[in-house]
Amino acid sequence: MIIRASRHRQDAMPDQRRLYEMSLPTRKLTVLILCTANSARSQMAEGLLRELAAGRADVYSAGAQPSHVNPYAIEAMRQRGIDISGQSSHHLSKYLGTEFDYVITVCDNAAETCPVFPGRAARIHWSFPDPTAVSGAGGDLLGSFIKVRDGLERRLQQWLSSLS
Repeated sequence: MIIRASRHRQDAMPDQRRLYEMSLPTRKLTVLILCTANSARSQMAEGLLRELAAGRADVYSAGAQPSHVNPYAIEAMRQRGIDISGQSSHHLSKYLGTEFDYVITVCDNAAETCPVFPGRAARIHWSFPDPTAVSGAGGDLLGSFIKVRDGLERRLQQWLSSLS
């Protein structure tokens, strides 16, 4: 049943991709997504935005206390049809000299500790719960990641639509 749902969502992706390709500005956007550990929320958002923007945005993610990409984030995205297993966790200082169009924080701590990025970067904050904060069996934890992933995707779709 999960496989069918994933296939269904993947089948729907070309229509979504065309919608976003039409709504994005003609110039390629640069976007940095920040979260504390750069292990889950920001990693999933990076993969989702890269997919939804269909090559019309350069997307990066980083954190104030980077660690590693959480295996549950990788699995939640795999079930969505997006492979983030090749992504890695970075410290936000790596991007301090880079100009971005948008800097998006996806957790409250990152919003509070995020430095000011030079240039034209518009700051956006979306508060998403930490999917690792769920206690229980592995299925409960994966479900938490899927819930956050789906919330991120909805927010990113809305944001991309607003750019037209």
